[in-house]
Amino acid sequence: MPHSEPASPPRRRHRQTVAVVAAGGVLGACARYGATLLWPTVSGGFPWTTFWINVTGCAAMGVLMAVITAMPAAHPLVRPFLGTGVLGGYTTFSTYAVDAEHLLDGGHALTALLYLVATVVAAVAAVWATAALTRRALSLGSRS
Repeated sequence: MPHSEPASPPRRRHRQTVAVVAAGGVLGACARYGATLLWPTVSGGFPWTTFWINVTGCAAMGVLMAVITAMPAAHPLVRPFLGTGVLGGYTTFSTYAVDAEHLLDGGHALTALLYLVATVVAAVAAVWATAALTRRALSLGSRS
């Protein structure tokens, strides 16, 4: 039986990162799935659930990035767990594309176009606004 060497620190860190991303992804995907069960989209209607999932996920990413960049001592696995894992599993731009395709196939081209544009605009605005507000709140809090 060959002797196996213990995993090197970079390899162990890689495994830890993959594990926390996977665990976070499970949590985020379960939250997204739960939201779709609570608020199903009506066929041919505006996909509000997916829209709000993506917007709130981007808003949470803005907060997370502002907090993590303000806290250089944050644990190195926080960002992969919350950002890539939880929020990556929660947000769903693949479902966004499928929703738009279903709207187009169902003859709802205007709704599909509105959905495509509104999601991107709202998601970018959400991440920008929450990052800016969080940075401001953190700077006000540090003055106290």
